[in-house]
Amino acid sequence: MPTIVVDVMPKAELLDPQGKAVAGALTRMGAERITGVRVGKRFEIQVDGPVDAELLEQVRHLAETVLSNAVIEDVVAIHHDDSVMAGETH
Repeated sequence: MPTIVVDVMPKAELLDPQGKAVAGALTRMGAERITGVRVGKRFEIQVDGPVDAELLEQVRHLAETVLSNAVIEDVVAIHHDDSVMAGETH
C-alpha cells in the first residue's frame, strides 16, 4: 500500500523549546558536538491506488491547512514510497 510522508517543522525564525530541551539533554549525555536540535512532526498517510499528481496536490493542501499550523510551522517535505512502513527507518 503506498505511503505519503509529510514532514512539518517549526518556522526557522521561531524558538523551538522542545528542540532546545533535547539538545541540552544530548549535551549532558556527552554529545558535546551537537549544537542544536529542532523537533518537528512526521505524518505517514496510507492511500489506496497509485500516487499521482492530483493526490499529491490534495495531500499538500491538507498538509498546509490541517496537518500544520501555518503561523508557526512550515511543510518542508512531501514524498511517497510504496515501501515505507510505520517504524521503518531509511
